[in-house]
Amino acid sequence: MQRVRLLVFNAALGALDYRVPDGMAVEPGSVVIAPLGPRQVFGIVWEPERLGGTAVADAKLRPLLEALPVAPLAAPLRRLIEWTADYYCAPIASVARMALGSMAALKGGGTTTEYRLTGAEPTRLTPQRAVALEALAGEQATIRELAEKAGVSEGVLRGMVGTGLLEPVAVDLDRPYPTARADFAAPDLSADQQAAAEAFVAAVREGGFQPFLLDGVTGSGKTECYFEAVAAALALGKQVLVLLPEIALTENFLRRFEHRFGVPPVLWHSSLKSSERRRAWRAIVSGDAQVVVGARSALFLPYARLGLIIVDEAHEVSFKQDDGVRYNARDVAVIRARFEAAPVILASATPALESMQLAEAGVYRKIALPARFGGAELPAIEILDLRAEQPERGRWLAPRLVRELKDRLLKGEQSLLFLNRRGYAPLTLCRHCGYRFQCPNCTAWLVEHRLSRRLACHHCGHEVPVPDKCPECGTPDCLVPCGPGVERIADEVSELFPEARVAVVTSDTLNSPGKVMEFVEAAENKLIDVIVGTQLVTKGYHFPELTLVGVVDADLGLEGGDLRAGERTYQQIAQVAGRAGRGEKPGEVLIQTRHPTAPVIAALASGDRDAFYEAETQSRRDAGAPPFGRWAAIIVSSEDEAEAREAARALGGTRPNLPDVAILGPAPAPMALLRGRYRYRLLIIARRSAEVQRVIREWISPLRFPPGVRIGVDIDPYSFV
Repeated sequence: MQRVRLLVFNAALGALDYRVPDGMAVEPGSVVIAPLGPRQVFGIVWEPERLGGTAVADAKLRPLLEALPVAPLAAPLRRLIEWTADYYCAPIASVARMALGSMAALKGGGTTTEYRLTGAEPTRLTPQRAVALEALAGEQATIRELAEKAGVSEGVLRGMVGTGLLEPVAVDLDRPYPTARADFAAPDLSADQQAAAEAFVAAVREGGFQPFLLDGVTGSGKTECYFEAVAAALALGKQVLVLLPEIALTENFLRRFEHRFGVPPVLWHSSLKSSERRRAWRAIVSGDAQVVVGARSALFLPYARLGLIIVDEAHEVSFKQDDGVRYNARDVAVIRARFEAAPVILASATPALESMQLAEAGVYRKIALPARFGGAELPAIEILDLRAEQPERGRWLAPRLVRELKDRLLKGEQSLLFLNRRGYAPLTLCRHCGYRFQCPNCTAWLVEHRLSRRLACHHCGHEVPVPDKCPECGTPDCLVPCGPGVERIADEVSELFPEARVAVVTSDTLNSPGKVMEFVEAAENKLIDVIVGTQLVTKGYHFPELTLVGVVDADLGLEGGDLRAGERTYQQIAQVAGRAGRGEKPGEVLIQTRHPTAPVIAALASGDRDAFYEAETQSRRDAGAPPFGRWAAIIVSSEDEAEAREAARALGGTRPNLPDVAILGPAPAPMALLRGRYRYRLLIIARRSAEVQRVIREWISPLRFPPGVRIGVDIDPYSFV
């Protein structure tokens, strides 16, 4: 009798043993359906010795029900899942679940039914149908997906099907993707670019694990360099994974990719329709998906012939997952490349300090592109000391920045104002009684959004309409916005220059690929004079007529005491500065600050990046902070404040006493209430040699907590809220 051990997608159950019925063939990595009580569950066949657990007697084994028609998860991917679960102290089932990105795809191909507007004139137009007709123009998806997009009930859309306003369309789930051509449009590379491309191409052809750090200034043509590695992989029949930090960056990237290879790549991110996810997953498993461009979740997909991994904008904080499995996709990408015996390229104009250290140590091979492509010059950077050059009362832009904006408008050139704060104002209060609008679910103020006329929490999504009077004292017309957001800066520009065409660019306004494309086309066609945006505009965009960048508040990122605050601020401002002067016209960057002597600001003004990295490295070394020490966080949370506090005290009371590990806390988290859960944090600071994961597991595993308590472990934390 053949018996197997299954990894099932329930972290509380652990591994389960089953019998393989006669005539069924399975192997490690096979995806199967098994009985569990009265239910049926998905599972992955795993090597028994790698999962642990106690063997069940043969007589008690229940038979597997079905082996699903998909290729088994290969050994390199299984080892990656094990490594990720071990390193990040996460349940292995939670990590393995990410490899099966579309449960619907596991049952095989076939067709599904989607719906689209017919164009027929409605005989009876209800308000809900009018909303749906406007929202769904050009859309095709399932009834559920269309209902979510239009903001109406599924019943409204089913009624529209019955009256002929929507029609069903049969969609082939496994229709092939068009084939990318390595030789479609070979680029004209500079000498530096050619040298970098040749190194990448050689690594792809040789095979084997080779990690690269592609360190190139903004506008140096990093994408064109690694596209040559992509072409080499395509010529060898290998698959390529390109990770991007933001879905909003994909549209711009897709156009460049299609221009180079003739067709768009295969996409993978959370905004895909269910049929698109199903089609993409099956093409990835079969090897038909040549190049996959996706968010961090694309890292765990079961590629058939993975031959190259690229992490673009590799310094980005958004590669770190903040809940669930708290992994860093940049670091896990390197580990996956090692298991797959493939090259990996980390590309950035402002690499993470950890990546720079690994390059200096010789672990990564550093490839530098020190100059912009085509003779374009890096922009001139100047500091505006807001203590000496104060904006007019009630305004936020210094006189010098206003003059430069006017100059660009007269010349017909474009400007970009950067402020990493969505909405109109971060705080709204009553001028009569001082009442402040706070989120009921989080320790956070509600942010006013005048475009949508709402007060919103940026942590949990709670929204309320802006009231006509103070809810505390009842005084009408007494609400005062405090501080600027991008919408307020855009209003200021419109008041100063009524003729200027202003675009607000945030995750609120560019919340779909179509809107991103509209913005890019408008900017490229010079239909926008001034862009006012958050970090969404700091990377990936190339507007040749954009010659002025104004950083409205350079000090904003330095607040909060974050370990990486200085590094993040430097990266963010250096990236947004890189949007200026990318064409033939020279660029200028004006940075507004009240702390011109701060090391970050001084480094930006002098353009001495190496000096900044050296100072940052030394301060981290002195503090024993990453990458010279190990940090981890433990977050205790519950919907009951007393329960969370007692659980945190119990955890802190059993802390281990070790010479190379210091454990601080517990203390209320800076964000003490988040999404309705009260939170306490403990911080672990350890020497590099300490086995932090083993210490945490041996500390936490024996403890038992009430059902409402969650214990989260964050290895190498980026967020300290």
